[in-house]
Amino acid sequence: MRKLPLVLTAAGLAAAAPAVANAADLTVNVELPRISSASYHRPYVAVWIEKPDQTTAQTLAVWYQQTRNNEGDGKDWLKDMRTWWRKGGRAMTLPADGVSGATRAPGTQTIRVPGARLNGLQPGQYNIVVEAARELGGRETVRVPFRWGAANSGQASGSTELGAVRVNVTR
Repeated sequence: MRKLPLVLTAAGLAAAAPAVANAADLTVNVELPRISSASYHRPYVAVWIEKPDQTTAQTLAVWYQQTRNNEGDGKDWLKDMRTWWRKGGRAMTLPADGVSGATRAPGTQTIRVPGARLNGLQPGQYNIVVEAARELGGRETVRVPFRWGAANSGQASGSTELGAVRVNVTR
């Protein structure tokens, strides 16, 4: 049996490019600092992917106070995360499967996003944006640039409501 050489055309490579980008996974580590305060409340946190023009590509996580019967839950205070709220949060229907969650305790929290969940994201430069707002506390936003479609990592740190935010794209 004779083996034929594999020949890829430009069209074939272009068609394969999104599949290559989708083979990647995204991990975001968010550090919520321990804040000494008599009236400490866990922060509301939103994590999203932002395009270079600062429009929202996709919300990855929204952590807020939730109750089982949806009476008295924290949806009314989601707008305190002003940047996320204005860029698309107010248009979301919450709770959203795979996105919504309860507030988190101080420490490092990890969000793992399989590439299949980001199949509409074209290869290129983006930012992970993390915004935290806390009752009787402050509000802070941290941006970490990353490249989708290639293995890479990045890090930035907040100064009050957020600690280190690390982004890792793996193949």
